[in-house]
Amino acid sequence: WQLAVRRLQLSSGTAARMVNGIAVAVAGAIALQMLFAGVDDDYTESTGKDVTQAQMEVALPSEVPVPAAATKFRETEGVDAVFSYSEGYAGDRRRNPEDSTMLTVGDCASLREIATQSSCRDGDVFAVRGAEWDAGVDVPAMAEDRRTLYLDPSFDGSPKSLELPWEVPADVKEAAPRTGLLAGTDRGGFLITPKALPPSLAPGLEGHAYLRLDESVPDVHERVRNTAAAVNPLAYPMVWSATERSGRFDAIRTGLFVGAACVLGLIGASLLVSQLEQLRERRKLLSSLVAFGTRRRTLSLSVLWQTAIPITLGLVLASVVGLTLGTVLLKMTGTPVSVDWIGVLAMAGIGAAVVLLVTLASLPPLLRLMRPEGLRTE
Repeated sequence: WQLAVRRLQLSSGTAARMVNGIAVAVAGAIALQMLFAGVDDDYTESTGKDVTQAQMEVALPSEVPVPAAATKFRETEGVDAVFSYSEGYAGDRRRNPEDSTMLTVGDCASLREIATQSSCRDGDVFAVRGAEWDAGVDVPAMAEDRRTLYLDPSFDGSPKSLELPWEVPADVKEAAPRTGLLAGTDRGGFLITPKALPPSLAPGLEGHAYLRLDESVPDVHERVRNTAAAVNPLAYPMVWSATERSGRFDAIRTGLFVGAACVLGLIGASLLVSQLEQLRERRKLLSSLVAFGTRRRTLSLSVLWQTAIPITLGLVLASVVGLTLGTVLLKMTGTPVSVDWIGVLAMAGIGAAVVLLVTLASLPPLLRLMRPEGLRTE
C-alpha cells in the first residue's frame, strides 16, 4: 500500500487524469441509464400473450400434418401440454372479398382454450360471434346454411391464391370468444373439429402449435427447437413474452453501456502503458528491493493498488455525480425517481475487470525487472 501510494504521489498527474476521465464518462452513462430506466414503461407494451397458458409457439408449413407434429412435441422432454391448430382465412368471394374471417381447425380440447362452447364433439363446426378479430365483419351472415366461402381468396395486385371453396354446413353451433389466452386477443370466425374439415381445404391452412413448458427442465427451449427442426426445417419456433420493448430504445441503452465500457477499456489501456513505463524506469530500484529481501508478492500487490486506487476513486465519484445528475433528469421529465442499480453495479464490475487485466498484464514485465540482472550498470 505504501509503495503504491508513494508512486501515485510522485506521478499524480497521470492518476488525476484517470480519475477525471472515469468520472466524466461513467457519470454520464449512469445518469442516462437512470433516465432510460425511468421511462422504460413508455417504450414497453403488452404483447397480449398469456405466458401462463403457453410459453412457446411453433409455426408449421402447410404441408406438415399438424396432429403428427403435435404428437412429437408432446414427446419432447419439458413440454407439459400442446394446443395445436390449423389456421387460414376465408372470404365471401373468390377475389377481393368484402368480408373475411378466420378459420381454425383443432380438437375439442384445443378449441376450448380459445372459445367457450356449450358442448363439443369431433365433427362439430362453431361460429364465434362478437370477437375482437371480427370487428366490422358480419359473421352470422357468413355462417348461413349452405353458403359457400373461399379459403385463401385472391386480391388484385397479388399472385393468385388457392381460392378453395367451402360450403358452410347446416348445423353450425355458436361459440363465445375467450379474451387473451392463446390467441393474444379473442379469436373469431369459424372453429372446425378435424372430422368436419373437408380434405380439400388442407392445402390452404397453416399449422400452429402452442406449447406449455416446464421451464425447470434444462434447455427446454432448445429441446423444442430441435424437435421443430426434426418435424420440418421450415418450422419456425418462437418464445413468447408478456411484453415487448422498442428495438431502438434497447439499442440506445446498449450503446450507452458499450460506450462507457469502451471508455473504461481505453483508460485501462492508457494506465497499462504508463504502468509499464514506470516499471522500466524503476528497474534498478525494484532489483535492489528484491536483493534486500522484499517479497515479490509485496511488489506485485503494489502494482494492483496502483491500478485500483485511481479507478476506484473515479468510479465512486462517477456514481455520486451520475446518481445526482440522473435524479435531476428524471425530475425534469416528471418521472418518478428510481436508481438503476444494475447499471451502477455493471459499471463497477467493468472497472474491477479493468483493474485485474491491467495488473495481470503488468506482472510478467514486473517479474523480469526484479531479477538480479537489473543491478548491473556501466
